[in-house]
Amino acid sequence: MITRRVLPAGLLAVLATVAVSACGGQATEQAGQKAAAPGATSTSAAPSAPAEGPPLAITDPWVKTTKKGMTAAFGTLVNNTDVEMVVVSGRSPLSPRIELHEVVGDNGKMVMRPKGGGFVIPARGTHRLQPGGDHIMLMGVTKEVKPGAQIDFTLTLKGGETLEFTAVGKDFAGGKENYQPDAHTGKDHG
Repeated sequence: MITRRVLPAGLLAVLATVAVSACGGQATEQAGQKAAAPGATSTSAAPSAPAEGPPLAITDPWVKTTKKGMTAAFGTLVNNTDVEMVVVSGRSPLSPRIELHEVVGDNGKMVMRPKGGGFVIPARGTHRLQPGGDHIMLMGVTKEVKPGAQIDFTLTLKGGETLEFTAVGKDFAGGKENYQPDAHTGKDHG
């Protein structure tokens, strides 16, 4: 089961005020195109939450299976408001160290590195977290992640609001990403 919690009720009032006084950014995907995950639940402290969903949500969250070391989490962040939102950090009981990462070209090869400024989700838009792109990096994983495992996460936004969700463990070979320390230096790739 995937559980989502929305941002505090006070944020809704702030967002409504900002929406009246400012223009929202161009959405890369309309939030109305997203599908709710089976069994997903959403709770809100404010009965006046937008009809299309909570202010910020994540669809299809998952974590790449691993025995130890490092892994990454993916999904699609969905902004149901008229203002840009920025995820600046994350935490999970699975890992003592989490970073927001991107994959970029560097001297002809693709490298992972911390994403400066965090993940920006445009107004009424989405931000995809995917293998070979932006992702939530978990380092020093404290237990094996098996297929179907339920992993709790909390993302923190600029301004201090949070989004809590549960991601599912999933086998994935895809782009052959190696979320492990650099073989040549023994250091984390970040």
